[in-house]
Amino acid sequence: MTSVTSPPVAPQPATQPDTSSAQLQSTMRKQAATGALKALLWGVVTFVGTIVAVLVIWVGVLWIFQISPLIAKGPIDVWNFLFEVPAAEANREMIFGNLMVTLGDAAIGFIAGLVVATLGATVFQLNKGIEHALMPVAMLLRSVPLVAMAPVIILIFGRDFWTLAVIGGIVVLFPALVNISFGLRSASPQMNDLVDVYGGGAWTKLQKVAMPTSLPAFFAAVRISVPGAITGALLAEWLAVGGGIGGSIAGYVPQAQFSALWTSVVAVTAVSLILYNVVQIVEDVVLARMGMHPQKGV
Repeated sequence: MTSVTSPPVAPQPATQPDTSSAQLQSTMRKQAATGALKALLWGVVTFVGTIVAVLVIWVGVLWIFQISPLIAKGPIDVWNFLFEVPAAEANREMIFGNLMVTLGDAAIGFIAGLVVATLGATVFQLNKGIEHALMPVAMLLRSVPLVAMAPVIILIFGRDFWTLAVIGGIVVLFPALVNISFGLRSASPQMNDLVDVYGGGAWTKLQKVAMPTSLPAFFAAVRISVPGAITGALLAEWLAVGGGIGGSIAGYVPQAQFSALWTSVVAVTAVSLILYNVVQIVEDVVLARMGMHPQKGV
């Protein structure tokens, strides 16, 4: 009986692991890290440039308008007041002590305003009827001067923590509310349609689409809220609670303590610039790692 011999089978090449996906992920991580590093370096350069520009403008204005050195103080005068004169240590304790009080007051208004703005924008995204009803109230709070509202706020809340929260929160609330609301509405219709196709509702759209898309707007709101909170704290201290930079400045002019006045203004301005630029740097780094871009024009 004749046996049938099977044809030889060609050897199969060894299966090579698919590395394309790993290479793609590695490339994306490297690009994100490079973008974050560039954003960090650019933020630092921008910060240094801002400080230099402020100093040049400060000295230039004093020189152009020829303001009396008895009233107007330059950077050297402020430095001497803090570090060179015999009473420099006492001056530092006074200025930095008032500054810490103001920063604490600003933190209260910042947190109050940003939390209310975030919650308000979230509710507006879920219910347009509530937005149409409450947005005019927010606009009213922004349009009425706080100097006019301060007596009513003091009568209602007294001269303590709650007045700081209300006044600082009002200053922070409206710009943060507008920015965050705009960010939550900035998602593309196609992304929302995709959620609808898979049976998701308004809450799913908010979580999966609107919130991630609104991250640049949220950072923009935080960035503009930092100097706004400090302004609100200064205003609350001047009008209501006293203490801090805002409460002390009112006493420097009648006593002709112009060096203390200018140093206080420089200290609070410097801290505002530093905090603003720190938030800017964090924003640039985070968004660069996520492949997003900061919100322009804010």
